[in-house]
Amino acid sequence: MKGLVQLRNSLGAKLFLSYLIVILVGVIVLTGTVQMQTPAAIQRHIERMESHLMTDPGLVADLRQNFTAAINEITLTAAAVALLAAIGISLFTARRIIMPIRTMMQASREVAAGHFDQRVSIQSQDELGELARSFNQMASELARTEQRRMELIGDVAHELRTPLSNMRAVMEGLADGVLPAEPATYQNVQKEIMRLQRLVQDLQELSRAEADRLTLHPHPVRPLTLVENASKRLQLQYEDKGVPLIVEIAPDLPPVMADPARITQVMLNLLGNALQYTPTGGRVTVRAQHDGRYVIFEVADTGLGVPAADLPHLFERFYRVDKSRSRASGGSGIGLTISKHIVEAHGGRIWAQSEGVGRGSSFTFTLPVNR
Repeated sequence: MKGLVQLRNSLGAKLFLSYLIVILVGVIVLTGTVQMQTPAAIQRHIERMESHLMTDPGLVADLRQNFTAAINEITLTAAAVALLAAIGISLFTARRIIMPIRTMMQASREVAAGHFDQRVSIQSQDELGELARSFNQMASELARTEQRRMELIGDVAHELRTPLSNMRAVMEGLADGVLPAEPATYQNVQKEIMRLQRLVQDLQELSRAEADRLTLHPHPVRPLTLVENASKRLQLQYEDKGVPLIVEIAPDLPPVMADPARITQVMLNLLGNALQYTPTGGRVTVRAQHDGRYVIFEVADTGLGVPAADLPHLFERFYRVDKSRSRASGGSGIGLTISKHIVEAHGGRIWAQSEGVGRGSSFTFTLPVNR
């Protein structure tokens, strides 16, 4: 009973047993065929040799018996040799199949235990090799996910530390009588609380975006309307800083299929970043053009620019080009990540370009045309 359980739980034993069954069936079929065909073959040969045998019944019977025995001996010898050779080949083949699987089993246990650096060697280009390649890819993705998780925990802790430290300092100052209990002091605490609320809202939005749970209500909307909705809300801030906001969009562009509130959120983020990193006297330009199935939106500025090494990471959460910036001066680094998920949820894509530091930058995204 124990041996049956082990057989049931062993892939190698199952493979060997399946090979053995195939071999035995082959031997049985071969032996049966020989037994069925031997009398007829002997009869044909005896009929041809009757002139030499003088039709002696005893000699014919003896020849028939010896010929049958010879055929049986040859058949059994060939079957035994074939069976031994097949068993050896079966063991070798089963081992070749089982060993990579056992290696992946051990590696998967290591990955399950949190050791995401485990990899298996790819020794063939067949299905087992493809399985090993897929396993290595899975382990790499898990390692990157774990790294992003740890970075997220650290980033959130860092983002929370500053406002909490500020509030603690104010409250200690009030308790010690160092700070006056006046409206301005309490307003400072209120500002820090609002910063924490914005951070929590950003994190909730990011969580929904990365889980593909963004709620969209798309309908046909004119590209100019999307841009005007966002630019009007930031117009006063642009005027206060002395940065002209130029809109270059033809009114006859075809409507796009979009959720106006979500795309306005994207435009506000891009325009807000452009204003933040463009000094007084610079300019920000918003353009849109029709290109086949999509309308291409571009927000270009003449501001600080982005180093080439930072461009691929701009849409990663909590990423900042200037690591010294705080949340108050440089944002949380979540806005572009959320914008990327919003655009992709609409069936478009978003990317950034810059010719280098001090040479401005442009952020471009596409939205599908309403058909």
